[in-house]
Amino acid sequence: MVQLADLFSVPEMCLLCNVAEYFEKNHIDYNPEILFHDIKASVQSCHPVMHEIVMKDVGEYIERNSMLPAYFQKLVNAGKKLFLVTNSPFAFVNRGMTLLAGEKWREYFDVIIVKARKPKFFTDESRPIRLYDEKTNSNVWDRVSRLDKGKIYYEGTVKQLQDLTGWRGHTVLYFGDHPYSDLADVTLEHGWRTGAIINELTHEIETLNNVNFKTNANWLQMLTQLIEDIQDYQCEAAHICLEKWQKERDLLRNQTKMVFNKQFGSVFRTYHNPTYFSRRLFRFADIYTSDITNLANYSVSHTFYPRRGVMPHEYISYFM
Repeated sequence: MVQLADLFSVPEMCLLCNVAEYFEKNHIDYNPEILFHDIKASVQSCHPVMHEIVMKDVGEYIERNSMLPAYFQKLVNAGKKLFLVTNSPFAFVNRGMTLLAGEKWREYFDVIIVKARKPKFFTDESRPIRLYDEKTNSNVWDRVSRLDKGKIYYEGTVKQLQDLTGWRGHTVLYFGDHPYSDLADVTLEHGWRTGAIINELTHEIETLNNVNFKTNANWLQMLTQLIEDIQDYQCEAAHICLEKWQKERDLLRNQTKMVFNKQFGSVFRTYHNPTYFSRRLFRFADIYTSDITNLANYSVSHTFYPRRGVMPHEYISYFM
């Protein structure tokens, strides 16, 4: 079963629904599996076109973070080794990183690998790393026996990256924006520490800190407890009160959900339950944030500790 867990899945899902609806309305026989694979291939084929459009006006599509170069330099000064592994081609990466971190962005990274083909980069074992020649815009045929700073490498596997650098296990902290393509295999198979970049977190936290939301969420908790306490009383007054409170509770539940997004609610929670996306995120990511430079507020040796989760049988304050 394929999970739709990233932004590329949105047009993919819409296109799949539209084509299937067209076939159904026009009584066209089709194999659902073939349709799925064709739609997925068509979405993948859009990437080069998208790259060309973005490269024509990088500033229109990429938001510059002035803190990024300083944060990279902070890590370098602390003796940390930085590496970049991306599925994008070098020309696209170079334009984007030049905007984000300046003309000398490559000096921050000890290893740069493009066209990595993630998640296959983390699962395959036999795909060799190749050196990229910027002058000819092609890959050279020589065997890569070491990874040099400032050079660009294509493809390869995480096994080769680990063998050539010695970076293994929990000594590596790897950041990505996709729970499956970026984080799942490196944490489950290779023991890396992982961090997720979730852009939607900014809106989520702003909403959670809204005074009206806090008021409604706290009252919803208290109202639920009142309903639980009164529901076993058999008198008419209790039944009238219970019906009124249940209607108010239903209204509050919808209000606290739709305040995040009118159609889908929060990315992280559906009413009181975490979403599937959240459960996968918590499984594969040790930490998550909306922006990598948020870590600039901490020392490079800072340790983040998990918070104690509350189980159903444990007491929880209304205002916890």
